[in-house]
Amino acid sequence: MAEAPTPTTPARKPKPPMSCLMRLSLKVVDRVADATRRADGTLNRCALSLLDPRVPAISSPCRGVASRDVVLDRATGLRARLFHPVAAAKEKALPVIVLFHGGGFAFLSAASPAYDAACRRVARYASAAVLSVDYRRAPEHRFPAPYDDGLAALRFLDDPKNHPLPLDASRCYVAGDSAGGNIAHHVARRYALHPAAFRNVRLAGLVAIQPFFGGEERTNSELRLDGAAPIVSIDRADWMWRAFLPPGADRTHEAVNFAHPAAAAGLESPAFPPVLLAIGGFDPLQDWQRRYGETLRGMGKDVRVAEYPDAIHAFYVFPVFDDARDFIIRIAEFVAESAGAGGSE
Repeated sequence: MAEAPTPTTPARKPKPPMSCLMRLSLKVVDRVADATRRADGTLNRCALSLLDPRVPAISSPCRGVASRDVVLDRATGLRARLFHPVAAAKEKALPVIVLFHGGGFAFLSAASPAYDAACRRVARYASAAVLSVDYRRAPEHRFPAPYDDGLAALRFLDDPKNHPLPLDASRCYVAGDSAGGNIAHHVARRYALHPAAFRNVRLAGLVAIQPFFGGEERTNSELRLDGAAPIVSIDRADWMWRAFLPPGADRTHEAVNFAHPAAAAGLESPAFPPVLLAIGGFDPLQDWQRRYGETLRGMGKDVRVAEYPDAIHAFYVFPVFDDARDFIIRIAEFVAESAGAGGSE
């Protein structure tokens, strides 16, 4: 009589190294964010405003960095928060990092506590101004609203009369994490299509921090880490794409998939800048991010990859992680290179 096959125990999914308190905190954040997503594709903005209170700008220096809120486009009501290291601003015109926060195109803002603090750290370490764009969010504002807002931010910087302090627009960077990294990429390529439309702004670099890309297929990292890694899951990512994309579009859309023919526009231009790409080993989106870097390299682009094997998605906004500080130092070094290459004329 044949023996019954021994049942196999499903392999345990890997878990990122972190304290029990951090793990619990992130789990609570995930549950709360999920609770604000409605079945009809809308968000409970009232609940979100209580869970993610806006912190005010601080005009007096806080650890050497001051901030103020500015209006970028009165027609759309687009605003941003401008951070600058006070001591450095007294000595020279500052390079500008135009930063787009994460949040799946739908959550968080430039005034969210985590991003306010992260922008202060970037400004302090890089000796640069950081213009954190409060772009319009989905599902109320779908594709291409945040990309349009990103270009509006560059147009604002292009006119020196708009500058509330000395800024060097010829040393301009676009940066962002997650959905913000996606926005930064698409703003860079749209800029690269028509760089002559800008008199003063010159993009010196793109900082893509775990950018949010995807496709119809499920990658190995998405399947391996789904439910094991915090913040990003297949279900959440799918909901965010549905909330952001035009009605009826799928994940082959140019906003999602950088391999789409329409998404290549601007990438061949010499005005498309060098890229600093961050990838985390516990980010379910890492396979898409590696393909993104390989695609750009295959086009002859300058891509520097910073790999953090133990990093979760959005690690750089959590100062408790050593990798967060390390990557902000890398951003500072990336910005400093343009000064070493000659800076503004």
